[in-house]
Amino acid sequence: MVSKNTNHVDVAIIGGGPAGTTVASLLRKYDPSCNVLIIEKEKFPRDHVGESQLPGVSHVLHEMGCWEKVEAAGFPIKIGASYTWGQDAECWDFDFFPIEDFTDEPRPANFQGQRTSTAFQVDRYVYDEILLRHAQEMGASVREETRVAEIHSEGDRVTGFELHTGETITADVYVDASGAIGLLRRAMGVTGWEPKELRNIAIWDYWRNAEWAVEIGVGATRVQVRSLPYGWLWFIPLGPDRTSIGLITPADHYKSMGKSPEELYLQAIGEQDSISELTANAEREGPVQSCKDWSNLADRVAGENWFLAGECCGFADPILAAGMNLAHQSSRDCAYTILEGRREMLHPEWLRERYNDRTRNNIRQHIRFAQYWYAANGCFTDLQEHCTKIAKEAGLSLSAGDAWRWLAQGGFANETPGLPLLGSFDINTARQVLEVFDVGVEGQTSADHVYEIDKYNTFRLNLKGAEEDVIGVPKDGRIEMIHCHRRGDATLPNNGWYEIVIEALQRETALIKIVEYLRARIPTLPIPKDRWPQALDLAMQTLESMALEGWAIGNFDPKLPKLKRSRNPGIIRSTAAGAKALEKRNRAKAR
Repeated sequence: MVSKNTNHVDVAIIGGGPAGTTVASLLRKYDPSCNVLIIEKEKFPRDHVGESQLPGVSHVLHEMGCWEKVEAAGFPIKIGASYTWGQDAECWDFDFFPIEDFTDEPRPANFQGQRTSTAFQVDRYVYDEILLRHAQEMGASVREETRVAEIHSEGDRVTGFELHTGETITADVYVDASGAIGLLRRAMGVTGWEPKELRNIAIWDYWRNAEWAVEIGVGATRVQVRSLPYGWLWFIPLGPDRTSIGLITPADHYKSMGKSPEELYLQAIGEQDSISELTANAEREGPVQSCKDWSNLADRVAGENWFLAGECCGFADPILAAGMNLAHQSSRDCAYTILEGRREMLHPEWLRERYNDRTRNNIRQHIRFAQYWYAANGCFTDLQEHCTKIAKEAGLSLSAGDAWRWLAQGGFANETPGLPLLGSFDINTARQVLEVFDVGVEGQTSADHVYEIDKYNTFRLNLKGAEEDVIGVPKDGRIEMIHCHRRGDATLPNNGWYEIVIEALQRETALIKIVEYLRARIPTLPIPKDRWPQALDLAMQTLESMALEGWAIGNFDPKLPKLKRSRNPGIIRSTAAGAKALEKRNRAKAR
């Protein structure tokens, strides 16, 4: 029964965290007439776990118009992460941007150049407050300390949010951005998939005056991820004197230990030498906090007049640090879908299906990548059975070749049409991860790691058996209809780098000529000259993805020269090698 005390808005959003505020800010940016209400049960600011970001978040913040506000808060610049993970205890670094090229610059800085390739490590107490107030400044209404007591519905249609005050909020569109709680998701009976062997728990606390493991330039550092026999630790500096340190361990292992969360947490820190050293002179804020940290995926994320956004759509294990990126990206897409629905120019069912498929595919692919990380981790000596079960459930063996073929089934162009990505990472980076984890003969590289573009010197476009179709690509507040080809689960979009490589393949077949065409094409694009080499590398990765999915057929012609490609050394290397690069950089800048 809907209360007589009813208020109507265009869009009602449950949750004032990053997902809800992203939806609200983008709705107001692109449609100032849209009446948006955020309903938040807590009073901000408030602490929240999930502080480590990927560069994709920065691009969404920039589009929202609040990147400068976040930058002004002085959060550490995340240039990458340092891992002890894989078949041995060697530390290796995973950087978004080469540290030897990272330029010292005053802060706050602008969103340009190197900063478009970096991320933040944020104190959610501060970060979420910035985003909520920004949404208010954009014109969204915000009601804090207000709880949605009941969700009214008829069939698959939501008819109102009944608040704890007795009021009822009605809207044209309802959005659930309540995180893992998933108020609307549960009310609408949406079930989900939970990988049985990724049922972990998180235990964490905040520390004052812990040492930073590494300082790069002005305010840049790396997150530290350290394996233990029964899980792993994160170490995330949030500012000059505050650090988030947490433990991820399987729920079954926690139960078998018979220890309190605090006892297990302190044991883990004591057993990890590098984390112990960094916290030697630090103090805990306390108390220790814990929560269920299970990877999951909703069976659907949209209904007749409602959407799920952010973590209530699904959650991928934090080992990839993809949670915030998935939340911001899905919420951006949710806002675009609502905007197009309000314009009534695209079919509403198509819009819902597009949002549902793209959001779920992205989360599923990130879960798959997380499954492989766990399955390949030889450091979990007490959890070999656990890892074996993950590998079996995931449908892969521990060979990098088999894992790559399994991961590639998600489709490189599905995550971000126009860019060849897999689990938020480009193909080179994803391949390097698998090489780190590969169980092979020491000192040898598996033949499975050979790139298609290194095996052949001719390529031709292959559209046999493919059907012409369209996909929707979010851009500047609109969902643009882009021509594409579909074959099974694979999609070949005619936009971004795929469009450029398709152009090359339609003109040339010899790989050396294809590269010449790409070299000539890149200067015509809005890309700074100093980024042209990276642009060419990305174009070649696009060709690689097309070859792997059968959109480009490679052959070797003995009459033609073989391309002598300068292999990108990548951004994954041993910590020792990274330390030498940083030392060399610092010496050069001191001259």
